[in-house]
Amino acid sequence: MENLIQPITWMNLLYASLMFGGFMVFMLLGTLVLPGLQHQRKVISDNELKVYKLNGLVLFLVTSVSVLFLTFTSTFTLAPLITFFWSLFLVANLVACCWATILYVSGKQQHKPDEPGKPVGQLLADFWLGVELNPTWMNVDLKMFAYQPSLIGLGLMNAAFAYVQYQKYGYLTPQMGLFQGFWWFYLFSHYYYEEFMLSTWDIIAEKFGFMLIWGDLVLVPFFYSIIGWYLVDRIEPWSIGRLTAIALLYTLGLILFRGANAQKHRFKKDAQTKIWGQSAQTLQQHGQQLLISGWWGIGRKLNYTGEICVYFAIALTSGFHSFVPYLLPLWLSSLLIHRAWRDEQRCQAKYGHLWQAYCDRVRFRMIPFLY
Repeated sequence: MENLIQPITWMNLLYASLMFGGFMVFMLLGTLVLPGLQHQRKVISDNELKVYKLNGLVLFLVTSVSVLFLTFTSTFTLAPLITFFWSLFLVANLVACCWATILYVSGKQQHKPDEPGKPVGQLLADFWLGVELNPTWMNVDLKMFAYQPSLIGLGLMNAAFAYVQYQKYGYLTPQMGLFQGFWWFYLFSHYYYEEFMLSTWDIIAEKFGFMLIWGDLVLVPFFYSIIGWYLVDRIEPWSIGRLTAIALLYTLGLILFRGANAQKHRFKKDAQTKIWGQSAQTLQQHGQQLLISGWWGIGRKLNYTGEICVYFAIALTSGFHSFVPYLLPLWLSSLLIHRAWRDEQRCQAKYGHLWQAYCDRVRFRMIPFLY
């Protein structure tokens, strides 16, 4: 793999800039022109309704079909994403810095400008966390838009490893096939349930600054694809049983992750919704209610458990030759375990005695009978 990677040079940076810029333009044009369902959500900052056009699924499918069509009808390849990896990585960081700076300046101009003598720490915090909650350009919510180059970019980066393996060996291994299928269905299911994003903490309450921009443009596509580096040259045969076990872990995790989130989302929209064929059951107090049907009657954060299972299954496709592929699921495990604790602190503050009653009813947080 090392021989395929080009060093960072001015010409390679120019080529990487054209690739990255063209991709961003394609994402923006797709967001602007492709059809999508309209959804309304209340914006915290001004308590007004904001309309979102959700066409991420269409954009994802158009990108997938375009790549497949070009692959089978021409000499098109995604291998340059790996060849110019470090140049693309540098360009993505520069774009993230520039985007965050533009939003910081425009946000300060539209809102309260910085006062003379304002502490440097506060200025840096504003740049890091952002100034505006929902910056919009050409009727496109930029925070929601950033998920498109982030996740679709991740999908293309992962697919590039398949092109590299085929280019080197003339075939794809079953474990590479699992890796590609796992990521594609993960991203497809995300976009199928794209409406769920409108009720996440990032969209509802987080301002859009360098932290989220860098996470979308750099962290997700360049770090989440780390497992692919350890798959290209792992061409030893695997047993059907081993492949099946990994696929079952992934399937269970994805069903749990998306299923639990879907139940919660449907319940938020309609408290009378049916879950597993029966009307949703709740705990109620003083006009507040908490769902105790479906997955939410078994564990308080099983959606996080499912997501962790998904990422461990993806890492397992690389085998056990290195611990590096497992950095991603281990990092996400620590992140989600902490987030589960943090979420419960917020719920305790919001629901009080009702939350305690829910915890008494649903005793386990992420692993039934253990945790």
